[in-house]
Amino acid sequence: MTQALEDYLIGQQDVAQLRFLTCGSVDDGKSTLIGRLLYDAGHVLDDQHAALTADSRRAGTTGAEPDLALLVDGLQAEREQGITIDVAYRYFATDRRRFVVADTPGHEQYTRNMVTGASTADAAVILVDATKGLLVQTRRHSHVVRLLEIGEVILAVNKLDAVGYSREVFEQISDDYTRFARDLGLASVTCVPVSALRGDNIAERSPHTPWYEGPTLLECLETVPTDGGSAPQDFRLPVQHVSRPDAEFRGYAGMVVGGAIRPGDRVRALPSGREARIARIVTWDGDVDEAVLGQSVTVTLTEGIDVSRGDVLCSADRPASVATHFEARMIWMSEQPLVAGRRYLVKVGTCVVGGAVTELRHAIDVNTLEQKPAVQLGLNEIGVCDLALDRPVAYDPYEENPDLGGVLLIDPETQETIGVALLGSALTQANHLHWQRIDVDKRARAALSDQRPCVVWLTGVPGAGKSTIANILERYLHGLGKHTYLLDGDNIRHGLNRDLGFAEADRVENVRRIAEVARLMVDAGLIVLVSAISPFRAERNMARRMVGEDEFCEVFVDTPLAVAEQRDRKGLYRKARAGAIRDFTGIDSRYEPPERPDVWIETSAHSPERAVELIVERLRFMGVLS
Repeated sequence: MTQALEDYLIGQQDVAQLRFLTCGSVDDGKSTLIGRLLYDAGHVLDDQHAALTADSRRAGTTGAEPDLALLVDGLQAEREQGITIDVAYRYFATDRRRFVVADTPGHEQYTRNMVTGASTADAAVILVDATKGLLVQTRRHSHVVRLLEIGEVILAVNKLDAVGYSREVFEQISDDYTRFARDLGLASVTCVPVSALRGDNIAERSPHTPWYEGPTLLECLETVPTDGGSAPQDFRLPVQHVSRPDAEFRGYAGMVVGGAIRPGDRVRALPSGREARIARIVTWDGDVDEAVLGQSVTVTLTEGIDVSRGDVLCSADRPASVATHFEARMIWMSEQPLVAGRRYLVKVGTCVVGGAVTELRHAIDVNTLEQKPAVQLGLNEIGVCDLALDRPVAYDPYEENPDLGGVLLIDPETQETIGVALLGSALTQANHLHWQRIDVDKRARAALSDQRPCVVWLTGVPGAGKSTIANILERYLHGLGKHTYLLDGDNIRHGLNRDLGFAEADRVENVRRIAEVARLMVDAGLIVLVSAISPFRAERNMARRMVGEDEFCEVFVDTPLAVAEQRDRKGLYRKARAGAIRDFTGIDSRYEPPERPDVWIETSAHSPERAVELIVERLRFMGVLS
């Protein structure tokens, strides 16, 4: 290593680091901008430059000039389509600062990737095409930047060369965005006129904009404040893993996401609330005297308290809060809409629990910032909701600690991340409620009847024959001396669910309530028969998880729609076809058949009596019937 290189590397150790992202609409020039920054900062080596020249001839869009976007657009699909799909991270440095830059997608369907890139950023560079002005996606990305508490925003008005370096165009766009940002609550915005393609005002001041006296884009990035001063000060360590290499050692591993800790300091484990002192702080290189923000460590405790994965170790004198119900700002990232009442997995820190949005307060129009009533959130929509979890979790409001206040919503079927919720205040009305211990459990109750409780859930389109089969089945079980109860979907809508309609959100809530009642009846030791259309697969699977895999039998009463319509003794299909009934399953509301039902009844081949025989066979296999 040469002395000059060694001196440079030593000098870089004390240089501050800035993480920033670029975002904007499609074709605003984000990848070209980052490529220009890398190029002008001298971070394109000779072999990279040769490869860039060859790639530019084959896949470039800039004629004879090197296509700097190809330095960033690494995916073949991106090069072919000319769009950024994934989040591409690049690293470069100047004498004043080191940088980690995330090039995030501009296309609307990849907003979720933009959220990923923004989650760790200190600043955001939002690009606007000078030939187009502010677009919906520009406003949406700005809203995400505001929600994720990124305090420093640089508006790069790009492609200024395409409008003749017009001062009027730049100032009009700057004025429009500044007004929008002020209403949105973005406190610090700097507007810079640039041409990423030509290099104007990127690293050096451009002679084409003598009217502009502000900093270049690189000067902005070198001087923008980082968030180091606002880092969480209170100690927080979400437990990722309980380490037991032998009988003598029990350690709790995780990354410190707030404050610092030393041996001897007192900590509180949440949500249990038990306290202990730190005995050791263990790292790969041995014990250390202190663990600080961002450091991954294993700690041991002086007292043997119960701590599990998902718990949070906190400062005993300034612990995190514990709650089950929250107000949250939601960014929805799935093509399937967010519906109140639908069950999801919710990841808070290292803890994963079940939960649901209990109320959608309003959606937010990203153009006008107006709050508008909504019954669901669609792809890329933003709203405010009430979020309820199945059990207490430790958390901090997002503004205080993003690692414990930013949570993920996960589809339990596909395991895909489908939403991001930013926790605000706890809804204290329900947080003081605790589970009460009950001494007589369902096994004791069922033993009195010499039976195993379970739920037999019959699903199918209207008129499939569910109620007929359920009635015959209950008579059979009653004859065996079994204690049963039949929950019929039509009957329940006359009482418990009479306040619900037939929109998707109402159907979700209808099944949730039926499942809750069925679960209570199983807890009472009964064999519960549910006859309900229950059209959505997610809610039927939710009911299975709620009751328990070994106590749930899903029966698909499979009747072709044409056959069910012929049986239409109530005249409902006829009314639905005529438009007199809306949201009717099979006509203008979808039915999702089970993929792997426990019992499959084909009514074209099986009589109701044979259907009951098949269900009874399954119940004997499950051990419900001897």
